[in-house]
Amino acid sequence: MIEINLVPDVKQELIRAERVRASVISVAILVGIVAVGVVVLLAVWVFGVQTARNLLTDNTIKSESQKLSQVPDVNNTLTIQNQLSKISAEHDQKAIDSRIFDILSTINPPAPNDVKITNLSLDSSTSTIKIEAQAAGGYSALEVFKKTINNTKFEYNDNGQRQSVDLASNMSDSDRNLGQDASGATVLRFTLSFTYPEKLFSRTAENATIAAPTKSNVTDSYLGVPQSLFTQNTEGN
Repeated sequence: MIEINLVPDVKQELIRAERVRASVISVAILVGIVAVGVVVLLAVWVFGVQTARNLLTDNTIKSESQKLSQVPDVNNTLTIQNQLSKISAEHDQKAIDSRIFDILSTINPPAPNDVKITNLSLDSSTSTIKIEAQAAGGYSALEVFKKTINNTKFEYNDNGQRQSVDLASNMSDSDRNLGQDASGATVLRFTLSFTYPEKLFSRTAENATIAAPTKSNVTDSYLGVPQSLFTQNTEGN
């Protein structure tokens, strides 16, 4: 069987080129349609769904805000955020009551005028320290104890400036009476109270020092409190 190709080679190349062009155009049109569809979907999502969701959320926020604004004293209601913002301020307001032990160790005169404390109270509302104690040295030991306190200074740094104030003011003693300690020795029992300075137990008073006439202590430095500083109450006569 004999076949004769009556179409020239040039014509065949042209036909193949037209087919390729048609295929490319078809694919391009299909890709364009898909791209347009994606753009339309994104536009619907952004300008339609997202807008609707934002509008719904805004309406919910406004509605809940109106409900919250109707709560009495809402501005005074504590929230976690409000508490967190006040942590530093609350921490600065915390008193360092442990300084009292450094103070007692410093103001206690050396023997034979030393005293032993039977009870101690600290009233922050009136800035008053009340000491119930006994002294083997009798009335002279009490006077030395009072003079030591009156001549003791509280020194500290405040805004970079070194400050020095009296440890005590408005001092008074009462309830003087003679009694016997656990060993049977005669001791003088008494109650002593005085007003302390505002910054004495403040955390903002930095590098604080208690300076008595015979010795001084850097506060917050002791790991323990001497047991000899305290004793049990005695029996009065």
